[in-house]
Amino acid sequence: MSDVREDSTAAIATLISHGRREMAKVIVGQAELVDGVLIALICGGHALVEGVPGLGKTLAIKSLARMLRVDFHRVQCTSDLMPSDLLGTNVLNLSTSEFSLHKGPMFTDLLLVDEINRMPPRTQASLLESMEERQVTIDGVRHSLPEFFTVLATQNPVEFEGTYPLPEAQVDRFLLKIKITYPTAEEELKILETHHAGQYEGSTKLEQIEPIDTAILRLAREQLRSIRVEASLFRYITEVIRKTRAWPALSLGASPRAAISLMLVAKALAALDARDFVIPDDVKNASLPALRHRMLLRPEAELEGMDTDRVVAEVLASVEVPR
Repeated sequence: MSDVREDSTAAIATLISHGRREMAKVIVGQAELVDGVLIALICGGHALVEGVPGLGKTLAIKSLARMLRVDFHRVQCTSDLMPSDLLGTNVLNLSTSEFSLHKGPMFTDLLLVDEINRMPPRTQASLLESMEERQVTIDGVRHSLPEFFTVLATQNPVEFEGTYPLPEAQVDRFLLKIKITYPTAEEELKILETHHAGQYEGSTKLEQIEPIDTAILRLAREQLRSIRVEASLFRYITEVIRKTRAWPALSLGASPRAAISLMLVAKALAALDARDFVIPDDVKNASLPALRHRMLLRPEAELEGMDTDRVVAEVLASVEVPR
């Protein structure tokens, strides 16, 4: 622990390497998903995970909670989910004639919101305060959420019936949007072999995940603040963000919150590379997960087959990289 404290990025590197090793016991491949949820935790942000069913999104988040040994709740979203189903409600105790709060699943460290786009708009709105301010208001009374409160939400990109697209204000509160794809042929072969051996969906291996002290996560967040960002990189990030607002294919560009998120993720990537300073490549590598969900395409651009990932790449290519 002393070495972790002395090195300016050691806690971040320790958490990432431990997380990669332990989650690999359960998850085959999906490196972008594993690194993404770990970075979200280090940055103190939330992550939106998009991928078709059956790619291990839920299992990865379960294994993360197991590794950290923190409180974990899962909410399966449906069209009739009410805000009180997330927040909880005050219940009258008939014996004392007093109301007591029955806390909902929101009062946890890791909240897995499965298929968030099936949650009705009124319930989606109940997440806004909690994601931004780490608190909820029930019957006019504010209640603080735990220190490590993190929303990890999943959504299916191919189903549209019975879904409610997330509003811009909601999406902007996610630090990252992680897109995951099908495994490679070798990874899929390993998945089959694992299941054939009786380890269905990794359930037997969840018990084998070694925990890590949450003090490491707390220290990693402190170390992230000490990562240096030169003035030229502040200007670089600002120019990238401002370019999106005038980009012809976009009807909505990135917000100032997007600039902060881009900087945070770039700092985390610098620490992963054992550096205590950010370089332009960190900003470039952080741009897709930090920006892809914060912009809206014009209808004509969608008809031409454009997507926000392509726009981010074009914007980066148009901005001069600082030396």
